[in-house]
Amino acid sequence: MLTVFDLVAKKGHTIWSIEPDAKVFEALQIMAEKNIGALLVIENNSLIGVISERDYARKIILKGKASRDVPVREIMSSPVITISPRDDLEKALELMTRNHIRHLPVVEKGEIQGVLSMRDVMEAIIQNQDETIRFLNDLASDTI
Repeated sequence: MLTVFDLVAKKGHTIWSIEPDAKVFEALQIMAEKNIGALLVIENNSLIGVISERDYARKIILKGKASRDVPVREIMSSPVITISPRDDLEKALELMTRNHIRHLPVVEKGEIQGVLSMRDVMEAIIQNQDETIRFLNDLASDTI
């Protein structure tokens, strides 16, 4: 069974973040430049929130606010739901589904190890299932 650690090791440990007092527009610029859907919000080396495209759509656009005027702190999602690198991917998927989130920070002993997206988790689970099916088909072919 694949673990969160396995996926983070494969994906990489790159973490994109922003400070809570930065403007939402700056967060959007970073997300566009890096082609990502969320940023971790870090204050004094602590993870305090996550800002996503969904936060922007629901808390800025739909409310008629200006992203150049609003600090990230005002629209970030907090408290942050995290997962341990020792957990399996099924737990990651369950956490993301139950909490309606698309980005899940991986944290161990207060240290951020990486961030998983729903796409990362789904692709890894599907690949693992494909490998299991191939293995079982090969095994069945060998016993006939």
